[in-house]
Amino acid sequence: MADKTPKESGARFATRIDPTKEGLSQEQIHFIRQVELEQWKKKTQKLRTRNVVTGLAIGALVLGIYGYTFYSVSQERIMDEIDEEAKRARMQGPKTGAN
Repeated sequence: MADKTPKESGARFATRIDPTKEGLSQEQIHFIRQVELEQWKKKTQKLRTRNVVTGLAIGALVLGIYGYTFYSVSQERIMDEIDEEAKRARMQGPKTGAN
């Protein structure tokens, strides 16, 4: 059967280290912090872009729903329909002295 544990590599560029346990110089610690900061900036820029796109999409959806609501259900049209219905009811109703 094949051994599933990863073998140790002779390469030093891809190994993980713990800066608190390793004996690193101030220059090495500064370089690590600088690289981490650059990676953080890169990830933050991507996240900010995604957040802006998501916010614009949600805003467009909300404005679309709001506009459609005003377009499809306007107060003037509803009041006109109610007035027309009331006129028809008065015309079709029986004629009495009160009308």
